[in-house]
Amino acid sequence: MSTTIEANGRLPRQIPYIIGNEACERFSFYGMRNILVPFLVSSILLAYLPEADRGGHAKDIFHTFVIGVYFFPLLGGWLSDRFFGKYNTVLWLSLVYCAGHACLAVFEENRTGFYTGLFLIALGSGGIKPLVSAFVGDQFDQSNKHLAKVVYDAFYWTINFGSFFASLLMPLFLRNYGPSIAFGIPGILMFIATVIFWMGRRKYVNVPPSPADPHGFMAVLRTALTLPGQRGAGSVVGAMGVVLAIASLALIPLLGVVEAILIGLAVLIALVSIGASMQLDRVGSLHPPAAIEGVRAVLRILIVFALVTPFWSLFDQKASTWVLQGATMQVPHDAWWWPSWLVKEAAQMQALNPILVMLLIPFNNVVLYPLLRRFGIEPTALRRMGFGVAVSGLAWIVAGIIQLWIDGGDPVSLAWQILPYALLTFGEVLVSATGLEFAYSQAPKQMKGTIMSFWLLSVSYGNLWVLLTNAAVRNDAVTAHIASTGLSEPAFLMFFFALFAFVAALVFALYARRYPMQDNYRAA
Repeated sequence: MSTTIEANGRLPRQIPYIIGNEACERFSFYGMRNILVPFLVSSILLAYLPEADRGGHAKDIFHTFVIGVYFFPLLGGWLSDRFFGKYNTVLWLSLVYCAGHACLAVFEENRTGFYTGLFLIALGSGGIKPLVSAFVGDQFDQSNKHLAKVVYDAFYWTINFGSFFASLLMPLFLRNYGPSIAFGIPGILMFIATVIFWMGRRKYVNVPPSPADPHGFMAVLRTALTLPGQRGAGSVVGAMGVVLAIASLALIPLLGVVEAILIGLAVLIALVSIGASMQLDRVGSLHPPAAIEGVRAVLRILIVFALVTPFWSLFDQKASTWVLQGATMQVPHDAWWWPSWLVKEAAQMQALNPILVMLLIPFNNVVLYPLLRRFGIEPTALRRMGFGVAVSGLAWIVAGIIQLWIDGGDPVSLAWQILPYALLTFGEVLVSATGLEFAYSQAPKQMKGTIMSFWLLSVSYGNLWVLLTNAAVRNDAVTAHIASTGLSEPAFLMFFFALFAFVAALVFALYARRYPMQDNYRAA
């Protein structure tokens, strides 16, 4: 095991390898992700479908892929913590990641090969997602821990830097050079990322895997539900969760494998959590009070995460629904202020998101939050998150209005999408960055890894709502109802998702009023 520690509080020499790896990996991920829907709509892979159905099917594929990306962190975290450690798990899954990119570039006309590539990328990207940032923290000790924030800021900056250029450039490569090149370039970047990460192998601090914690989250839940002689109504509720989760597999023919599994997992998590919470008072003889209170904290946080999932259903559609909408709009090449030499495709509008993130975070911290405090309004974490969900709904109201304009038959400038992108990114800053801060502050030390896994899983459920909605609009009764409103299907769904966000924001606000805030930052 490497135990390299930098003397005199200097930046660890291995950090540039991790930052370089992250910059290349993020470019590779967003590079392929942001051209996936435009490629699928026009590719031979969906040529068997009527042209009018290809957009909806491309959305299904995209959101299923995103579900996988945010589901596999559970697997990556488990493999790392219990068996292989962070370095080995990241390195091996990065090779899987590279293989996935290769499949996309090689099998552009083969459905099985292409979808295998998406699965491998979801496995690789999702598997390393909870590990790389934690691996950064492992490189610091008491002598240089004050530099960790600088590195994490650089870490976040590289994510948005990679996303910006990938979103801007890859649609042009797809348009001008075809899918093999457009998907091959992200693959090359991921290979470079893997090599950079491997080059630092002799310098890293490698924390070994930990044995199972007898007082961990799952151990306490298991005791609460199965303690001999102490089983009650909570055990029955938990058992119902297991039975209903298994029964949900019967939904596979109706909804699909991914959807049925996620629904079953949601039922399992919900009922097991409720059942265990009913009986936590009975496990005090077997687990310390801190572990029991930690489980209570996690269960409270899970409710917050559940109420945030509608935000992710809106946010991730910027790479699917909004790209499809933008393809029907006119690029304003005649406008003197439009960068026609660079922005030629609707998919490139996604580049607005990362650059606005880099602008809005300092604006909020330097201008907006201090201004609110001057007016006696404290922008707490829960207030920011609830308001962010509502702002995302407003973004979709604007997108719906744009869609009505398009449906009216008049040419609509692509520049109008700037407004919903700006509103949605503002919502992202309030929800996403704040959510990580909130989860860290509320979770006890021994539960912080568990909370991170559940936070990432909430993104999967946001995308599940999109898949379920897409499945619903294929029902004749639903399509007849949409037609009776006088709205087109895209416009109806945009207003529907906006309403979904507003309802979630209202329920979030009601729950936040009685949420018992904790402060679980470590002592200085």
